[in-house]
Amino acid sequence: MPHVEIKCFSGRTEEQKRRCAEKIAEDISEILVCDISSVSVAIKDVDEKTWKEEVWDKKIITNKEYLYKEPGYTYD
Repeated sequence: MPHVEIKCFSGRTEEQKRRCAEKIAEDISEILVCDISSVSVAIKDVDEKTWKEEVWDKKIITNKEYLYKEPGYTYD
């Protein structure tokens, strides 16, 4: 039962978020060989001003060992 949580800057439309979630669910279902009804996708808007504090510091740096795709930016 895969669950994916996406955090992104504010500004995407509900239609963009819906399409993104559907596409990701389809890909996960195919690649991880599970029923698409088992996949859930959450998308949370994060203000650009709080990205470092909310996402970089709490989710990216502290979970680096689990990242299969690292971001191409830093906050050094």
